[in-house]
Amino acid sequence: MKLIRMVLLDLDGTLYVDHHVIAGAVDAVSRLRAQGYQLRFLTNTTTRSQVDLVDQLVEMGFTLNPEELISAPIAAVLELRRIQQQFGRSLKIWPVVAPAIAQDFTEFEQDDVAPDFIVLGDIGDAWDVGLINALFTAMYNGAQLIALHKNRFWQTQNHLKVDIGFYVAGLEYLTGKTAQIMGKPSSSFFNRVLADADITADQVVLIGDDLDSDVGGAQRHGMTGILVKTGKFRQQYLEQSPIQPDGILASVAELPEFLDRHREF
Repeated sequence: MKLIRMVLLDLDGTLYVDHHVIAGAVDAVSRLRAQGYQLRFLTNTTTRSQVDLVDQLVEMGFTLNPEELISAPIAAVLELRRIQQQFGRSLKIWPVVAPAIAQDFTEFEQDDVAPDFIVLGDIGDAWDVGLINALFTAMYNGAQLIALHKNRFWQTQNHLKVDIGFYVAGLEYLTGKTAQIMGKPSSSFFNRVLADADITADQVVLIGDDLDSDVGGAQRHGMTGILVKTGKFRQQYLEQSPIQPDGILASVAELPEFLDRHREF
């Protein structure tokens, strides 16, 4: 690895699973700060606001500044503002998102019949055929799809669950349109993170439990990608994947020592 100046930390599955902190995670984050690394906390979670996520991490014992947490919904808001300025008029959007983050999009005109953009996030068990048909119709009539992420599945305390990537891919197939992905592993998301920190990709390591979005996404963007064996990690999935992590750790607790061993001075 080249000289690493920044560590990007995935949240769910890496620092905690279902609100249960990974053993040694809090201490690992503190040690990384003491080692002089810049830190950013990244998440594709779209069921809780950024304020709630920061508060949750603090309650778990982590120390961070709000600006260090970058979520997919906030990235989407920034992108919609850019598009609205480019259009020179008010955008009509249909936010199909969890109630907890709906407030993040209230600055835009709401329209669930003829929107310019559909913003798609996690809505739990609210999916049904009627909603899918309504989304298909809106896209068929011209709406563009912004997906807050395209994860395949995620880890709960007891088992894996289907994530919204299933619905995003289905809508793309139905309409022949490509969704704009705002969360990991999209280049637009990582570009915002790097620009915010004024740092180059080869100076950054990302650690996460998602082989595709975390490790693969980081590597495609020129960053170092490290996989942890917590959260959604599955050995069989790793063995079948063409993605080869730059490091595989039992958990994030091992990261400070790992970086020390590979650090260039």
